[in-house]
Amino acid sequence: MTVLIVGGSGFLGTELVRQASTAGHTTVATYATKPGAAFPTSWCHLDLRDAGSLDALMSEVRPHLVLNASSGSAHWPTTAEGPIRLAMAAATYGTRIVHVSSDAVFSGTHVHYDESSLPDPITPYGAAKATAETGVLAVHPKAVVARTSLIIGHGQSVHERIVHELADGTRAGVLFTDDIRCPVHVTDLAAALLELADTDATGIHHLAGPDAVSRHELGILIAERDGLDASQLPTALRAESTLPGALDVRLDSRTTQRGLRTTLRGARQFLRPGIAI
Repeated sequence: MTVLIVGGSGFLGTELVRQASTAGHTTVATYATKPGAAFPTSWCHLDLRDAGSLDALMSEVRPHLVLNASSGSAHWPTTAEGPIRLAMAAATYGTRIVHVSSDAVFSGTHVHYDESSLPDPITPYGAAKATAETGVLAVHPKAVVARTSLIIGHGQSVHERIVHELADGTRAGVLFTDDIRCPVHVTDLAAALLELADTDATGIHHLAGPDAVSRHELGILIAERDGLDASQLPTALRAESTLPGALDVRLDSRTTQRGLRTTLRGARQFLRPGIAI
């Protein structure tokens, strides 16, 4: 099977490339600025804003599966419109597509969100991701939209790097004690995405860990696993900061988890000292 991994140079994309290649798939990975550290069958440059280059890539690769792991930002043409163009191209070629979304589509007003919850974003990034979800499913009704939370693992995630820099004093900043999410390990997430792709699943699915932890508790768990001095991690309340965004967003992944062989571990499990990172 030929798998096209959009955003293959990113943190999640790198793990998807590794697992898809290990499974024996022909793996084509895309990058926006430069190829990543993974070793797919081939690398291709792709700008999701360019419908022409996207169509040319789909015509050349003819993938059986497209996995969109591009992270983007609040940049509307890339994060909101780009995935819709990708889904349109996949629909044209009769290709299965799995689009990775985010818990940023929620405001935190209701705290607990399952797959039936309607997006109510409060940041430009969340609005872009919510628009992409709606558009992807509108143009490709058999698509899978998989929402996830903070992605951790291998010591390479942005969250792990921040904790190390805060602990050794090379970075200024704080870890919020009232900003709560449900982190997931990148290995579990990639495996679950590939498993979902191999089923007849469609629509919205949640792929987050079962443990709800604050940014500060997550930092403590990372520090204890890596032998850092957790007392050096500065704390603050997000509610008292000027940083926009939701406070408490807990993705309920139980419905999706029941249909998976892959176990989505919680942060308190996969960050225990002695567990391989």
